Amino acid sequence: MVDVKKFSDIDIYGLLEVDIAATEQEIRKAYRKKALQCHPDKNPDNPKAAQLFQELSKALEILMDVSARAAYDRLLNAKKAAQLRTKQLDSKRQKLKADLEERERQAKEAASGGYKTASSKTPEELFQEEFERLRKEGSKLIQEEQELMRRQLQEELRMMQTATAPSWDPAQHRIKIRWKADRGDAANGGYTEDVLRKFLSKYGDLNALVMSPRKNGSALVEFRAKDAAEMAVTFEKGRLDNPCTLEWVGEAPTKGKAKATASGGSTITERDYESLVLRQLRQAEERKRLIEQMMKEEAEAEGETTTH
Repeated sequence: MVDVKKFSDIDIYGLLEVDIAATEQEIRKAYRKKALQCHPDKNPDNPKAAQLFQELSKALEILMDVSARAAYDRLLNAKKAAQLRTKQLDSKRQKLKADLEERERQAKEAASGGYKTASSKTPEELFQEEFERLRKEGSKLIQEEQELMRRQLQEELRMMQTATAPSWDPAQHRIKIRWKADRGDAANGGYTEDVLRKFLSKYGDLNALVMSPRKNGSALVEFRAKDAAEMAVTFEKGRLDNPCTLEWVGEAPTKGKAKATASGGSTITERDYESLVLRQLRQAEERKRLIEQMMKEEAEAEGETTTH
């Protein structure tokens, strides 16, 4: 728990590294920067970091509350003025000053019957009252800031996991699909794009699926995820009355754990939406490239057949 006496003695603005005239926006920004660095989740074995995090949160709470900030500013200014006066006094006069202030305090209490009015209270006493009020009321602001920070830390963790996961380039690991179909067969052996998509989509999302524009019995597919592509190659057989075969175009991907998808604790960010939009915009271009690749392969295959 944060001690009110400690906050009476420290410079809260200095703790957050902001100017005394800082705006609420500047104070929030400074808090988030410093609090993220010492967040308990990032420093589980450092009790000093946890204590600093609590102090930063209390400092934010005080400076974002108009009444509490005003009381703290009065206390801070009074202390600075007292320090300046003290420097100008020698040790003997300092003692006389302390005695005089104590007699004045006792005289004010006696005049008010032992009860202090707001005007007779010291800046420190007024600040302590504001501090206690904030403690009793609780702060929705702090709860919101800490929830925002928790989500930001989760996103940082997700990005770190993504950066260290094995790379997977779907464009380098496309799959050729073949099945029996006579030339001129309007039914194409019972396969259409919709039929193939139904067979393949159960393994995962597809980036692109293209039926051969030149001959029956052939298609090309690109999966978004490595594990989906591997399962399709291993298990998919297509129609019972006319099975299909799936094989990698080029070398098969190296074995290993597939990149982890975002866990339940991660959050959707602006970066995720941007990536999704870009993928959608690329799909038309991907289909065009797949068709060109398929036509090139088929032309080469026909050339080899002719030479033999």
